[in-house]
Amino acid sequence: MSSRCHARCSARDGAAAAAVSRASAPLNSFCSCRDRPARPRDIKMVAIHCVGGSTILDRYALAKAAGFKAVETGFPFGHSIEEVRQAKENSGLEQVLINLRTGDVSKGELGVTAVPGKEEEFKSNFNITIDYAKALNAKKIHIMAGKLDNVTAANWETYESNLNYAAGILERENLLGVIEPINQHSVPKYFLSDYGKAIDIIKKINNPHLKLQLDIFHLQHIAGDLSHNIRDMMPYVGHVQIAQVPSRNEPDTPGEINYKYILQYIAENGYSDWIGLEYKPRGNTAEGLQWISNYGYQL
Repeated sequence: MSSRCHARCSARDGAAAAAVSRASAPLNSFCSCRDRPARPRDIKMVAIHCVGGSTILDRYALAKAAGFKAVETGFPFGHSIEEVRQAKENSGLEQVLINLRTGDVSKGELGVTAVPGKEEEFKSNFNITIDYAKALNAKKIHIMAGKLDNVTAANWETYESNLNYAAGILERENLLGVIEPINQHSVPKYFLSDYGKAIDIIKKINNPHLKLQLDIFHLQHIAGDLSHNIRDMMPYVGHVQIAQVPSRNEPDTPGEINYKYILQYIAENGYSDWIGLEYKPRGNTAEGLQWISNYGYQL
């Protein structure tokens, strides 16, 4: 098969680099062929939490050694733009996505995008992230929402206002911002945990540089009904991630999701960009990658 996989380095989880996948055929070819079965060879895969390393800089080299072609990362706290750029260049990997600078992730600080009175902090963090994204040639930024004890209308107003601000800069820089609903089991009190509200805001802002990050792991937890939801949400999707439910391990491990079907279905419904494999290996990293060839793909 012609499919290939790449890795992601995540600063949110010390487990780290992960795979992501992109379809090799153009988007239009999928859209015009939805009456025929999707071909797995049309999709390229990439891993996320598959490669361990003590620092995000280490993970670039480890991802390369594992055979990946690209990475997506959390924000590289504690490392300068030049340090991260050099690690990325040394690895020869493509940088697909970077998370918004949010604060101390180890303390659960996942952003202030929806916090009234913190607008200037959001703007500062966003613009710093833009600088890193441009230096790394990353085309996508995950705009994390943050955690809140109590949600009011003011939070939604602030969230929309900040996303409007971000969308204008993303358009100017020709980058894509994505927002991701995260389930309350994995991250209690995360502000954005409703796909309907996420899509409503994307529609309201109405800028092609702001889309949905569709993590199938979170979708199954939050809404289920995967086939219908994937199909209906696809026009708004800018990035996809996967992991098994409930374990968050490899896609072929026992769980609620038949990923051999879902990956084909995603391609069949027109998605032709990277897919982040945001899972935690059950054991050995190399053994955990065997599912890729078993499903008919290759790194």
